[in-house]
Amino acid sequence: MSLSVFDFFRIGIGPSSSHTVGPMRAARLFVAGLDREGVLPRVHRVKAELFGSLGATGRGHGSGPAVLAGLEGADPETVPPEHLPRRSAEIDSDHRLALGGYRTVSFQPDRDLVFHGRRSLPEHPNGLRFTAWDERGEALTSRDYYSVGGGFLRGEGSDDDDAPAPPCPFTTARELLAWCEERQQPVSDIMRANEACLRPETETRQGLLRVRDVMCECVRRGFEHEGELPGPLRVKRRAPGLYQRLTTQGSIDPLSAMDWLGAYAIAVNEENASGGRVVTAPTNGAAGIVPAVLHYYLYHTGTPDEEGVVRYLLTAGAIGMIIKAGASISGAEAGCQGEVGSACAMAAAGLTEILGGTPAQVENAAEIALEHHLGMTCDPVGGLVQIPCIERNAVGSVKAVNASRLALSGDGAHVVSLDKAVRTMRDTGRDMKTKYKETSRGGLAVNVIEC
Repeated sequence: MSLSVFDFFRIGIGPSSSHTVGPMRAARLFVAGLDREGVLPRVHRVKAELFGSLGATGRGHGSGPAVLAGLEGADPETVPPEHLPRRSAEIDSDHRLALGGYRTVSFQPDRDLVFHGRRSLPEHPNGLRFTAWDERGEALTSRDYYSVGGGFLRGEGSDDDDAPAPPCPFTTARELLAWCEERQQPVSDIMRANEACLRPETETRQGLLRVRDVMCECVRRGFEHEGELPGPLRVKRRAPGLYQRLTTQGSIDPLSAMDWLGAYAIAVNEENASGGRVVTAPTNGAAGIVPAVLHYYLYHTGTPDEEGVVRYLLTAGAIGMIIKAGASISGAEAGCQGEVGSACAMAAAGLTEILGGTPAQVENAAEIALEHHLGMTCDPVGGLVQIPCIERNAVGSVKAVNASRLALSGDGAHVVSLDKAVRTMRDTGRDMKTKYKETSRGGLAVNVIEC
């Protein structure tokens, strides 16, 4: 499987890449397979089953409406966020679903959309099973998919498909640094060369600038939207108030950049929690960190430009690839160290490069950021991507800038390599109890009373 930078920066909707974006993509792929095999016109009934973490917290993460939208052919990148709750309510009312947008079948949500909170499929905690029957009740096909974080899927016709081999392949930081040394190029140029085997360089640049635009638009909307986030916790949006205070405060605060970082991240994650348009970076639960540090570069450093934006995202994507290859970016598999920890490392590395850091300093920044998230649990209160997720992104953004500055103050030499930190995160995730990995059965999720 050959990865692209755009695998780590998917434009989609909230509140969760693994619970919303992934299931929607899986449902869409399932129907596309039925169509490809020529059996879609014979389908009379379909059933979607969600297992493990998807079953345990899928309702709070919007997995149900996402699956329904995917079965009807919706794409996470283009579907209007408001379509999901509206269409879900319509299906719940009239018990009719249009597979692929045109094959109408009977659909009873209580019967045909099942959340198995206590059962898991064998390959990953986020499992989905889709089954289709004909009019006589005979099974036409059944397929399993796994939503493995960041919108990535495993299963037939998914992200396991082959892609052209890159000219500078790497799965570890050591290999990446070797390419940088051999070609005397920064991390972003190694990534640029690898992306060129997938599409023209101009398309990569345009795509990354579109990612920037969506990130910036998400921050803007987060600063404008007031009120409460969906769900029983009644969490009040804070980003508009933070923005108002920061733009009207009279005195010069030497720590205002830190306040802005928090505001940017909170704006994104409040939009995510409300089901808005976001960029997975590398997941939705950690979607605020890379945009927040990008805004730091754009508005709180010397001379930002479009080339810096492109290099920032390419470098961040390289670190995401290393972490995914060596550990996981899935909260259900590794805890929040795999989500916020990964995002923090990606942002720290990207910022270090565009501020003039060497490849060794870039690797050092990523290691510092990841090391200080090791062991972080994923314990969303009420199964919602709100507490502690939103503030966790704000703190992670500050840590990313701090990690970058620490790395830039040295020469890149350090004791703990990024590869060792990634292996440690993998081992820690395997040792972590399931209740601390996105099931909402441990940590804050059981010590905070929902009201």
